[in-house]
Amino acid sequence: MVMVRPFCALQPTKEHVSEVAAVPYDVVNTEEARILAEGKPFSYLHISRPEIDLPLGTDLYSDEVYQKGLDNFRLIQAQAPLIQEETPSLYLYRLRMGEHTQTGVVGCCSVDEYDNNIIRKHERTRKDKEDDRTRHTINLRAQTGPVFLTYRSQDEINNLVNSLTATKPHFDFVAPDGVVHTVWKIPNFAEFVKAFESVPLLYVADGHHRSASASRARAALKAENPNHNGEEEYNYFLSVIFPADQLKILPYNRVVKDLHGQSDSDFMLAVEKAFTLTNDAPASPVNKGEFSMYINKKWYGLTPKEAIDSTNVIASLDVSILQDRLLAPVLGILDPRTDKRVDFVGGIRGTKELEQLVDSKKAAVAFSLYPTTLDDLMNIADAGEIMPPKSTWFEPKLRSGMLVHLI
Repeated sequence: MVMVRPFCALQPTKEHVSEVAAVPYDVVNTEEARILAEGKPFSYLHISRPEIDLPLGTDLYSDEVYQKGLDNFRLIQAQAPLIQEETPSLYLYRLRMGEHTQTGVVGCCSVDEYDNNIIRKHERTRKDKEDDRTRHTINLRAQTGPVFLTYRSQDEINNLVNSLTATKPHFDFVAPDGVVHTVWKIPNFAEFVKAFESVPLLYVADGHHRSASASRARAALKAENPNHNGEEEYNYFLSVIFPADQLKILPYNRVVKDLHGQSDSDFMLAVEKAFTLTNDAPASPVNKGEFSMYINKKWYGLTPKEAIDSTNVIASLDVSILQDRLLAPVLGILDPRTDKRVDFVGGIRGTKELEQLVDSKKAAVAFSLYPTTLDDLMNIADAGEIMPPKSTWFEPKLRSGMLVHLI
C-alpha cells in the first residue's frame, strides 16, 4: 500500500508561473543556471541555485550561498508573489514534448515508506550532494523540487486521470525549450488517495538526492521537535508519480578525454579484442547490447564478442558492458563516479554533441548507448541492487517552483 498525501501548495499566480518555473537544480551547472536566470528575477533558479547571485568563484557550500537562497526565497515569495493554498490538494502534472505525453499525480509521499523500501531506489547517492540538499531543505523549510517517482500502471488511476485532463487546467504554459507544462487541481482527491492504496511499490526514477535529503531533513527536524507526532509536514516529501508505461528514457552517453596513453591504432586494436567493429555505423545503436563509437570523425559499431550473462541484472546492462569491457580495461576508467577523464552527456543533447566534443578535441572518443529500460530499472530496484552511475536520462524534465511543499 502506498500513501499519497495532499498538501497546501505554495505556488505562483497564473500570470507569473512561467516566469517562476525552472529546470531542476541538478541538470545545469552554475554557469548554465546563471545564463538561464539572467533577466528573470522570479526564476526559481535564484532559490535552487543561489550561487548565481553571488560573485564568481563563491564556494557552493558556503554559509553565504544558503543564506542567499533563503533571502531569494523570501523575496520571490513577496514579489512574484508565491501564495500558499489554504486547504490541502493533489494535482495532475502533464508534460508534452513533441509527440510524447506523460501525466503524473503531484502529492506528498511518506519518508517512512522511503526508509522502509516501499519507495525503491536504484542509484547510489553522493554524501556531498546529500549534505547540500539537506541543508538547503532545512534552511528554507521547503522542498524546492519534486522527486520523480514511477509505478507499474493501473487502470483505475489512469481512468481517474483521463476524466480530469479534459477539464480546464490550473496552469498551462510552454517553457523556453518547447515542452508544454499543464497542471490541474484535483477537486476530489480522496478517490486518488484510495486508488494509490492498491499500488504496492513506488520507484525513484529521478531525484535520489532529493529523496535522500528529505529523509535526512526529517531525521534532523524530528530530533529538534520534542512534540513530534508523525503528522508534521517534514514526514513527507514532494513527488510527481507517473505510470511507467508513459515514461521516456533516453541514453546517457559517455565521452572520454584521452586514450590512456595509447595511439589511435593501438586503441582500436585493443577495442577489437573485445568487440566486433563495423564501419560507418549509425550514430545511435539500434538494439540493446550494441554500441556506437565516435573517433577521428567516424562512427563505428561495437558488438561484444563474448556472450552476455542475461541472468545478471547489473552485468547485462549496456552501461555495465561498456564499463567492464572497454572503459575500465582499455581506457583505465576504473571508477566512473570519480574519474575526471570521463564525462556523461544526456541523450537529449543528441549525438551531434558527442561529435562536437570529439571534433573540438575536448574529448578523444565518444560512445553512444542504447537506452536503459523501465523494466531494467524496476527489476534492479526490486533485487535491491544499484545501477551503475549515469544509467538513465529521463525527458522531459519536471519544472521546479510551480508547486512547493513547505515543511
